[in-house]
Amino acid sequence: MTSKLAVALLAVFLLSSALCEAAVLSRMSSELRCQCIKTHSTPFHPKYIRELRVIESGPYCENSEIIVKLVNGEEVCLDPKEPWVQKIVQIFLKRAEKQKP
Repeated sequence: MTSKLAVALLAVFLLSSALCEAAVLSRMSSELRCQCIKTHSTPFHPKYIRELRVIESGPYCENSEIIVKLVNGEEVCLDPKEPWVQKIVQIFLKRAEKQKP
C-alpha cells in the first residue's frame, strides 16, 4: 500500500512541476517580444488615464513603448514620437515627483 501511495505522490509532483514550468515558459515568451502591435494616434485628455507604463527598447523589442491603462480598464499603446504623448508622459512624471515624500 505504501509503494502505491509513494508512486501516486511522485506522479502528482511530476505533473505539477511540468505544469508550473509550462506556465513560466508561456509567460516568458509573451514578455520577450514587443507589447504594442499598433498605436493609438488620436489625442485624448490625460484625465482618462489611470496608469502609464514606459517600456524602453531592448533586445526583445527595438521600439520604446508607452502603454496606458484607461479609467474604463482598457489598455492602449501610444506612439512615443507623437508630441501629445510626450506631453502626457511629462504630466505623469510631474505627478510622480509631487507624490514623493
